Amino acid sequence: MPLSVLPSSALAEAYTRLGEAFPALTVGELGRGEAVPEGDGWFPAARLARDEPALDAFLAWDEAQVLRDHGQEARPDVVASFGLHRYAWPACLLITVPWFLLRRVPRLPVEHVALHRGLGRMAVRTGTFACLPDDPAAALPGARVVADEEALRSEVRAAVAEHLEPVLASFGPRMRRRGRALWGMATDELAEGLWYVGGLLGEERRAMRELELLLPGATKPYAGSAAFRELAGPDGRPLPTRDRVSCCLFYTLRPEDTCVTCPRTGDSERVAKLTALAAS
Repeated sequence: MPLSVLPSSALAEAYTRLGEAFPALTVGELGRGEAVPEGDGWFPAARLARDEPALDAFLAWDEAQVLRDHGQEARPDVVASFGLHRYAWPACLLITVPWFLLRRVPRLPVEHVALHRGLGRMAVRTGTFACLPDDPAAALPGARVVADEEALRSEVRAAVAEHLEPVLASFGPRMRRRGRALWGMATDELAEGLWYVGGLLGEERRAMRELELLLPGATKPYAGSAAFRELAGPDGRPLPTRDRVSCCLFYTLRPEDTCVTCPRTGDSERVAKLTALAAS
């Protein structure tokens, strides 16, 4: 199905810049009358949230990937955790990137989003969005003006929660997680996605500051804060890191290779990994 970036869209510039910085993810806005794509590799988010066979098909991709890349089968809860990450990470960017770049926060319920895993594409039906009073887009149809930056951050938290809540409810039983554990994963996807893209845009430090304000802790339903901190590298230069709320379970496949922000990874190992990454 063709996807177009609408010239009149208040979000088009943000999605264009996201695709330029991170070509592995392309976001296309659906035109008036275009249906959310389904089939031929497309997974509508609403089906993932409410349709067991669709979720089975979605997770079959992760199951096959683990077997292909690691030569072993993963536990069902590990497969489901990988699948949720691979959906939630880009889904959060649909909301956080327009906020970060344009100070505009779209509302995107699951009925308005689809993912094509093979192509790294997302289709979105944009409509209402929150913005600040001095935003030129405040005069556009669908704009909803909020008072200030904190009100806009509240809109980000609400929009991400609205989108992820039914997805978490669907994936949760497969992952053997619920409540705070699920929202801890959501917190990590929200924080780490924008942190990564901020780095690609040359604005890592600003992304970290914005996320610290967005996720200061005690902002339900999210569990935990942005949790950024710095470690000293061998040459004394600071190495930014964060402490994840949750574990992605990758260690179940390769115990010797934990993620750099994993709760299981100690600071000395983090320094070694971050230093090696910087050198490469």
